Amino acid sequence: MAFLKVGKENSTDIELYYEDRGTGQPVVLIHGWPLSGASWERQSAALLASGHRVITYDRRGFGRSSQPSLGYDYDTLAGDTSKLIQALDLHGVTLVGFSMGGGEVARYFGKYAEPGRVTRAVFMASIAPALRHSADNPEGIDPAVFEGIKQAIEADRFAFLDTFLDTFYNKKLIGGTHISDAAIHASFNIATASSYHAFLNCVDAWLEDFRADIKRIHVPTLVIHGDSDQILPIEATGKRTAALIPSAQLHVIEGGPHGLNWTHATEVNKVLLEFLAR
Repeated sequence: MAFLKVGKENSTDIELYYEDRGTGQPVVLIHGWPLSGASWERQSAALLASGHRVITYDRRGFGRSSQPSLGYDYDTLAGDTSKLIQALDLHGVTLVGFSMGGGEVARYFGKYAEPGRVTRAVFMASIAPALRHSADNPEGIDPAVFEGIKQAIEADRFAFLDTFLDTFYNKKLIGGTHISDAAIHASFNIATASSYHAFLNCVDAWLEDFRADIKRIHVPTLVIHGDSDQILPIEATGKRTAALIPSAQLHVIEGGPHGLNWTHATEVNKVLLEFLAR
């Protein structure tokens, strides 16, 4: 197992758990909330089989990474991504962000990008470009919705998670057609291992505005989103992100829920590999 120190809280080092496998063109996969790098299982297998170097890591507070009480804002989270890329001295990287991970991709380009380090970007069921409703962002969501989520987490995060994952995978709509109860249970187990601080405080980060960051992306970009995403509806997220990036490719997964990297892995992997091959 490999760990990278990215900070310190009092007497304790803050370390990211990461896996670095394969050879060839590097691809860094950034997971969504409230899972871990293990959620990339189906993409990692396809990428390795196609001759890519695959790097996954657990966001601070999740998986096997340290669980500090601080650092759940996007400047810090994207800074962690940048530190990993620098520590491994990666060049020519494709940076892939799923859901909350799309925020790290956007903020990386907005604040941390170094020439030649990251040369392609992928937003998959991503949180970008801006979720908070405001006068200049009418497509956004009332912040009160997120306060309700935080209250549900504070009351019983495990009960909240049980309902959340059903919506995450659209269980009532697609059932066992694309995902088993056992696979959803596995996601539940991964999520419950996260830190309470991370689980709760990341909700505030979801209100970040990434529009200025996205305008600084001038590399080939792929946006993958499901048209049945009930967590981050495509009209408010994926389509808007693609429109903000010149020449971005938008691929819509028909019937795809939020967790499409598992439920529609075959189509997702095909599109991702074709993008990397160009």
